[in-house]
Amino acid sequence: MTSKPAQMRSPSATVGAELPAPLAAQGAGWVVEARRTLHAYTTLAKPGIVWLLLVTTVPAMVLAAEGWPDTGLVLLTLVGGMLTAGGANAMNQWFDRDIDAVMARTRRRPLPQGRITPRRALLFGLALAALGGVELGLAVNALSAALALAAVAFYVLVYTVWLKRRTPQNIVIGGAAGAVPPLVGWAAVRGDIEVAPLLLFLIVFLWTPPHFWALALRYKDEYARAGIPMLPVAVGEAATKRQMLWYSVALMVASVLLVAVGAAGWLYLGVAIALGLLFIALAGRLWRGRIAPMTLFWYSIIYLPLLFIAAAVDEVVL
Repeated sequence: MTSKPAQMRSPSATVGAELPAPLAAQGAGWVVEARRTLHAYTTLAKPGIVWLLLVTTVPAMVLAAEGWPDTGLVLLTLVGGMLTAGGANAMNQWFDRDIDAVMARTRRRPLPQGRITPRRALLFGLALAALGGVELGLAVNALSAALALAAVAFYVLVYTVWLKRRTPQNIVIGGAAGAVPPLVGWAAVRGDIEVAPLLLFLIVFLWTPPHFWALALRYKDEYARAGIPMLPVAVGEAATKRQMLWYSVALMVASVLLVAVGAAGWLYLGVAIALGLLFIALAGRLWRGRIAPMTLFWYSIIYLPLLFIAAAVDEVVL
């Protein structure tokens, strides 16, 4: 008995032998595209900046609770803060997509590269902010939700739309939005606002200008080309560095005031003085031209979480 000719064999066997490679390629292509899209939307939310903001939320909650607060409440507050902050960042990039395309530092963001359409980016930002506000309002309390949404509105409408392209004091005034997370954390626990969270707000508010101006010094020419009147562009490098030094002194004073009102103890005080003196020393060296602006920028990123963590540890341990 002879075997069937090749053309008489089962069609299923032939199809099965031919499709795996194309199907595998299509499947791999879909996975790659999905990962790229997810990365693009994640980049819109600026998770690195969100983390730096949220690291000020938990210590404020610890101070408000006079110890470690309910873990569930901490997680719910962080989720709401993450969503609202991410939404604000996405909307910021929607408004700034024209200048982002001009600056080398930002031209690889999703909107200038066309990885996400402007309409989808705006809807994504609005959805994140709204979802975060609703989550905080339902799962935490109304005051924390109101504060978080107010920070979104201030960052997007006051800083991004109004101040950024009009005045060299843009980051000074607009920085108030980034100083709101400690207020949200305190309100989540206590349902009110007292002197201690206002001092935490002041610390972040005073920290923001020297932190951001260090970056602005590094990219001064790009901001000038984009027509953004950052302080180094408007008044020059020497005047900017001098103001950074004064802000670093004011920052240290504000950090010590937390002890004066009884919100922190001696452990925090020691850390605040050490961190503050180093901040002032670096700002002074920058003013005298002995270090690069990015040295102070990177230290400022370390400074803020260390200071707030010290406040939390002081409250929990001592």
